[in-house]
Amino acid sequence: MKNIAPLVAVTLTLSAQRMIELAISVRNRDKAIARGGAEYGANHFWMFALLHSSWILGMYVETIFLQRSAAPWWPLALVLGIVLQGLRYWTIATLGEAWNTRIVVWPGMRRVTNGPYRWVRHPNYIIVGIELALIPLAFGCWITAVLATLANAAILFFVRIPAEERALDDATKAGHI
Repeated sequence: MKNIAPLVAVTLTLSAQRMIELAISVRNRDKAIARGGAEYGANHFWMFALLHSSWILGMYVETIFLQRSAAPWWPLALVLGIVLQGLRYWTIATLGEAWNTRIVVWPGMRRVTNGPYRWVRHPNYIIVGIELALIPLAFGCWITAVLATLANAAILFFVRIPAEERALDDATKAGHI
């Protein structure tokens, strides 16, 4: 269990980061609703909460019970993880008050096509997908990496992205965007 201290440090950092992001998201959601916004797909948010909680728990289960240890390339994973966080925050900053963990559209909202959205339609999803694989793999937790990556892809492609597209299409048809 020599791997547990770095795992605790990384997961506590990520958990704190996510809690701060949730607070920002709630603030942005409240502002959007006050502007006449409508939330789409509220019934699937629990899937992401369960996925991210299970992802962290899975790394602990593998480390403790399957005696996983850090991969020899973990320093590279650390550098890549920091770069990914920078890209994630660029994405969040580009969306500004439109960034949310929920799907909320409001009258007068504009489609974002600058920043990373200039090249990729869903940059945050790509970044988080890489993170869901990278971090467990850096700790030797390949089962968690595979399961989290597959679950994330399923939720995104079959639930979240279609709900986002419906929201944007509805807002466009209504002349809100």
